[in-house]
Amino acid sequence: EQYLDPGSSKIKYILSGDGAGTIFVINDKTGDIHAMKRLDREEKAEYTLTAQAVDRDTNQPLEPPSEFIIKVQDINDNAPEFVDGPYHATVPEMSVVGTFVTKVTATDADDPVYGNSAKLVYSILEGQPYFSIEPHTAIIKTALPNMDREAKEEYFVVIQAKDMGGHMGGLSGTTTVTITLTDVNDNPPKFAQSLYHFSVMEDVALGEPIGRVKANDLDIGENAKSSYDIIEGDGMDIFEITTDAQTQDGIIRVRKPLDFETKKSYTLKVEAANVHVDPRFISGGPFKDTATVKIVVEDADEPPVFSSPTYLLEVHENAAINSVIGQVTAHDPDVSSSPIRFSIDRHTDLERQFNINAEDGKITLATPLDRETNMWHNITIVATETRNHSQVSRVPVAIKVLDVNDNAPEFASEHEAFLCENGKPGQVIQIVSAVDKDDPKNGHYFLYSLLPEMVNNPNFTIKKNEDNTLSILAKHSGFSRQKQEVYLLPIIISDSGNPPMSSTSTLTIRVCGCSSDGIVQSCNVEAYVLPIGLSMGALIAILACIILLLVIVVLFVTLRRHKNEPLIIKDDEDVRENIIRYDDEGGGEEDTEAFDIATLQNPDGINGFLPRKDIKPDLQFMPRQGLAPVPNGVDVDEFINVRLHEADNDPTAPPYDSIQIYGYEGRGSVAGSLSSLESSTSDSDQNFDYLSEWGPRFKRLGELYSVGESDKET
Repeated sequence: EQYLDPGSSKIKYILSGDGAGTIFVINDKTGDIHAMKRLDREEKAEYTLTAQAVDRDTNQPLEPPSEFIIKVQDINDNAPEFVDGPYHATVPEMSVVGTFVTKVTATDADDPVYGNSAKLVYSILEGQPYFSIEPHTAIIKTALPNMDREAKEEYFVVIQAKDMGGHMGGLSGTTTVTITLTDVNDNPPKFAQSLYHFSVMEDVALGEPIGRVKANDLDIGENAKSSYDIIEGDGMDIFEITTDAQTQDGIIRVRKPLDFETKKSYTLKVEAANVHVDPRFISGGPFKDTATVKIVVEDADEPPVFSSPTYLLEVHENAAINSVIGQVTAHDPDVSSSPIRFSIDRHTDLERQFNINAEDGKITLATPLDRETNMWHNITIVATETRNHSQVSRVPVAIKVLDVNDNAPEFASEHEAFLCENGKPGQVIQIVSAVDKDDPKNGHYFLYSLLPEMVNNPNFTIKKNEDNTLSILAKHSGFSRQKQEVYLLPIIISDSGNPPMSSTSTLTIRVCGCSSDGIVQSCNVEAYVLPIGLSMGALIAILACIILLLVIVVLFVTLRRHKNEPLIIKDDEDVRENIIRYDDEGGGEEDTEAFDIATLQNPDGINGFLPRKDIKPDLQFMPRQGLAPVPNGVDVDEFINVRLHEADNDPTAPPYDSIQIYGYEGRGSVAGSLSSLESSTSDSDQNFDYLSEWGPRFKRLGELYSVGESDKET
């Protein structure tokens, strides 16, 4: 604005505030304001500026400053944007039309208040006719009924947002929405086959799988899970079916033993039903399927079968040897029935008390039985097929030995009765009881009696008690130890068996001195001759002391004798007799017998590197030519010369003209070898001419050796 006349040159306009001098400039003479740059409302929508007129010369304000606001007017220069895209959404398959899927949102930077620059309208570019979008809310919904996941699971939808209310000239932006159909249980299980065939051996183990069936379901996850069941058939109690959680197979197993000879095949009806059923689709049909399973039982070679799993036999202990005490039977269950042979497992009958007939299984007694020793015998019978010895069955047989009255009763213990000298007539001296090794069914009942010649015994009588015991009573008083110290009373004990058994046992009755109240004090006659006040116990103690003193004296004397003996060891007791003793001073052939001559041998020759010079070698490397027998008249000199020449030229021949040769003098010796055999030969060494000078006896020997040397040189 102008303060005074525009033509006045004294006025100067200045501008300050947002963007003054950069974005906005003012003509200081005219006061016109110009924009120097392109403005962006989305960056800054308004600017606040201050203008003032001042004196050009003094810069003094000519008026108060004026504040004004410059607003940037919007134009449609921004397209809509989907900040959160691309989108992913799910919706159940088979949903009804209009089912909510998801909501998208686009933003426009333009001014939503001024004009339609930010008024957005949404539309679908791709994804029809399956889905629709509301133009203003951007809510995506299903547009087609019964969309089937099994047919198409994933859809790719393109959404457009356009400003200017969707009119021509508006700007637009797009985003993608990936929509996945989730599974619902809209498909029933379906068996791959309507008929399954399986075969199984009759001896298959219980619980063993014999086959698998599979009902396929187009659904996935929980909606595809099925349970299997046998709903009808002639093997419902023989077989069972379970579900494999991993593969969703139906596994058929055996519940009860199979028998080819009884039934050769079974037919089952198997059903597979979905575990989780969606109520919306029940009307679409049953979510289950059935299939037929035929199972053929194949024959297997089975072991023999006994007529009973166990046998109990009873035999009296007096049964005769080789008598039959029982029988076992078995048969081969196979169609081609094999004969059976029976035997006893001798590990269960170590004493070989029983035998069995291999053909008919009759068990006989081999050795006598004794119930009192062993009442029970537990043996095992083995049945073997004669055609196939690997088919074997075993059965336990318990044999109970029954009692026979074969043992006589006898006293329970060795009784010795004591009778008081001051006893009264009719008093009970002793009560005895009897035992019997037999075990009658009705219990023991014993009969007691005296020997016929003792029935009228003047001293004692017997009385049977109700508890099967016997009381011995004295007939009179006045028994005396000096008169008779011991009485023997034979008693006959009989049992009630059939026939009865009896034995005679003798009761020893000893007369004793008793106190006034009947307590036994002494039963020996010697009590009368002993000094008063000296009991038997005291006598025994004195005697023991005397014996101990005697033993000590004997030991003392023996030790003294041992000390006085000189410590001389006889020749035959010499502990050093294992040492070799020499009676001679040495020398001679005998000396070599005292030690092993082999110790003098060269140790380097042990491994065979050096030849032995004292024995004849086993192998002749240069076999001699067989010589004809020497005829009469041949020159002996020539014969000896030939043999000598052979020996000298044979490297393996030992020098038999030596008695003993020591070819080894030890390792590392500073002295040379003393042996002339291994020394180097020379003419001087081998000159035997000096032998001629020894006399006529050696002259011939010198000639012989000289001939041998000349031969060698040639």
